[in-house]
Amino acid sequence: MMLAIKTKPIPLQTEPDGTVRVKKTRITLDTIVLAYRNGESAEEIVESFDTLNLSDVYAIISYYLDHQSEVETYLQSRQQEALQLHYKIEQQFPSHGLRERLLARQNYHDQTGN
Repeated sequence: MMLAIKTKPIPLQTEPDGTVRVKKTRITLDTIVLAYRNGESAEEIVESFDTLNLSDVYAIISYYLDHQSEVETYLQSRQQEALQLHYKIEQQFPSHGLRERLLARQNYHDQTGN
């Protein structure tokens, strides 16, 4: 009997905003790769995310290993976008002195009973 060898499509999809996710989940490629780089096995990754299945995680890790340069470029781009968003938010809502403002507000409410 001959073994029929078939390839399984990589279970990733690109969202309209450019985010790459595991198909039929909200889990990003970033999450899987980061966990793998941090030393988690495919089994440990699946334990952390109950919407994943083991064969998909192995396929994604395999894809990452075969396309490391492209995936790293994508991840760096995502990190740069996150930094830009953080900067934009910090400009609109500065966190400098936030603790002091919150404590002052709490003290005011404690003193006035409001």
